[in-house]
Amino acid sequence: MLIITRKAGEKIMFGDDVVVEIMEVVGNQVRVGIQAPRSVRVYREELWEAVKRENLAAVGAAPADLPEPSRAPSVT
Repeated sequence: MLIITRKAGEKIMFGDDVVVEIMEVVGNQVRVGIQAPRSVRVYREELWEAVKRENLAAVGAAPADLPEPSRAPSVT
């Protein structure tokens, strides 16, 4: 793991097109701004883990256990 010390206003570059900027540090909280192309998915770790758990549960579920897909309202 690479550990980098940054101050508010300083940035970290990932390749040519992803920029992480430290926006603000207050106590033990850090606000981070992320600039990346739309093709790059950015998730908070806890949401990523929840999605992975749901996907694993869905893979192991019987088709009858899965919810019905929602249908778009019909236009008349």
